Amino acid sequence: MKKGIQLFDWQKYLKSGNITSIGDDIILLERPIMESMFDYPFKVDMITAFIGLSGRIEGSINLKHYVSVAPCLTIILPGQILQHGYMSDDFTGLFISMSKKFINSLNLGSSTVLFMSISENPVVSLSEKDLQSTVTFYNMLKDTIERTDNPYRMETVKFLTMAFFFGTSYQFHKKNNDDRSKSKHEIMFDKFLGLVRQHYKHERSIGFYGDILCLTPKYLSTLIKANTGTTANDWIGRYVILEAEALLKSTNMTIQQISDDLNFPSQSFFGKYFKRHTGMSPREYRNK
Repeated sequence: MKKGIQLFDWQKYLKSGNITSIGDDIILLERPIMESMFDYPFKVDMITAFIGLSGRIEGSINLKHYVSVAPCLTIILPGQILQHGYMSDDFTGLFISMSKKFINSLNLGSSTVLFMSISENPVVSLSEKDLQSTVTFYNMLKDTIERTDNPYRMETVKFLTMAFFFGTSYQFHKKNNDDRSKSKHEIMFDKFLGLVRQHYKHERSIGFYGDILCLTPKYLSTLIKANTGTTANDWIGRYVILEAEALLKSTNMTIQQISDDLNFPSQSFFGKYFKRHTGMSPREYRNK
């Protein structure tokens, strides 16, 4: 039986003079400063939105590169694997983290479409007017949370959050529509990577993905290599290793449990696979 997974704890790595929260349901942090750059992938179990006020931050979310240049809004979804690559010295922002339980309690009827849009494009640029509106929402949310004597505090927070999601959803939909000028090969790569995200724990053969996309393994390999410079096999391997690295660093799972979770035939096989891709054993990676 697997032990409970404890995913990445933001508060261990953030310094802030002002943290506002209602238990673990919703946490607000103003202008947090990263104590150190993250040099390994990690998973989060909350929806995290950050409003970029100044500076620039880059990294990858589920192997897709992202760039957040202020003023902007970036949203990270539960279960996504995040890795930071660069953060400017002048980076500041407002952070809002919400538990899955809290989000589910909102009963957002169109949340599936919204979250699909966010998954495809987690960053949207904000005009000065949009930035002012978003910061106003943050301040209203903070003010409501701090009114602990208000018997309707949680209900008010929920309605404010619903207004935030409905108010910003069109920006993410618009971003997706603006990005639809991709070439056929780029669209095919996005489909391939989307399938890998769904099936990498169980399926690692190019033939499996080629069958779904109605392409021969050879043609799929050629297409992916020509458009990304990386083979299809390497993309699949990257996803497996990314998940393994995140589990090693972000959870209390044993190496055997991680091996089982990723459907390797044995811990020994998993160890060899991991070392072939990273140059170190799973234990060495966890302890570094």
